[in-house]
Amino acid sequence: MPKLQDYINSKNIALYIKELPVEDTIDQTLFPNKKVLGTKLEHAKGAKKKAVALRQSTFDVAAKMRSLNAKVEVSTTEIPFFKEAVGIDETTRREVINAMNCNNENIVNAVLDQVFDGQANLIKGAGIIAKKMRAQVIQTGKIIYSSDPKDGNVAVEYGVPENHRTILTADDKWTNPAADIVGDVKNFQKIITDDNCPKPNIMLMTEKTFDETFLINTAITNDIRNSNLNTLRILSQSDYLQYAKERMNLIIVFLEDTTYYPYEGADPVPYYENYKITLMSGATLGDTVYGTTPEEFDLTHGSGKLDTTIIEPGIAVTTNTKWDPVTVDTKVSVMPIVSFDRADEVFFGTVA
Repeated sequence: MPKLQDYINSKNIALYIKELPVEDTIDQTLFPNKKVLGTKLEHAKGAKKKAVALRQSTFDVAAKMRSLNAKVEVSTTEIPFFKEAVGIDETTRREVINAMNCNNENIVNAVLDQVFDGQANLIKGAGIIAKKMRAQVIQTGKIIYSSDPKDGNVAVEYGVPENHRTILTADDKWTNPAADIVGDVKNFQKIITDDNCPKPNIMLMTEKTFDETFLINTAITNDIRNSNLNTLRILSQSDYLQYAKERMNLIIVFLEDTTYYPYEGADPVPYYENYKITLMSGATLGDTVYGTTPEEFDLTHGSGKLDTTIIEPGIAVTTNTKWDPVTVDTKVSVMPIVSFDRADEVFFGTVA
């Protein structure tokens, strides 16, 4: 007679996940995955290829990132360890068992799809952790996270030079139609090249930021109109994107407008903030480093008694069968950290 664990196990959950569509995003492109055999924070690098540092953060609570059940001290030398588990309730357990007893594969698959969908959300949560880390590094050059909204923040510092950051104030803000956006960008680029780094030719920002800065800028608008024979035509976003490319030698890349839930019961939070710009060059900025979780270590070097399957790039899915009543719990664990190898070659600005 088939057993519950014959259907709900780490291998089947992993197979279900692999069939789900995967979308490439800018954060994954800039920080491709890299697997390391270890747990040391030294696998992640910052400015001048130095090891990153942890410190207590005094940043706003809204900037926190949920780190599941992790407890991270500033003095730690370990990559943050994230884990969370979900079980099957009694109703679902009975549905699965009844479907198994029907000897109808279609019914079994229909019920299991519902179960695996719940497990998939758990695994997606593990992916959210790495994605939010990358998003924060892209916009701020640091990571801030917490295991609970009541906990203190812990920040991952990459040693970005202080002169590679700016916060515009008063009339200098780019939301002011009279702001000198072109001049500011030239100054930001010069700061980077003066430090013997490649000239930034890519600017990352949200679409809202672009529309509420470039599109309302008087000098840029007049320059575009004066370069066209038909000066009365209505200008579109593409005109300003083309202007940035041709007149400023700058490629504008829009950051995605998506949200995530930092912890259970929280309101959705956008991955990227408006009115922040990032100037960079090249195709990548570093790596997303995945350490070896205890579950993965046990799979390869331990007792091997745990039902564990590794989903690329380094998410461990472990199932545990309980016998009274018979049910299966699923645990997901992951050890991600961003390695920001080119931290000293990027410029960060808050422009409004």
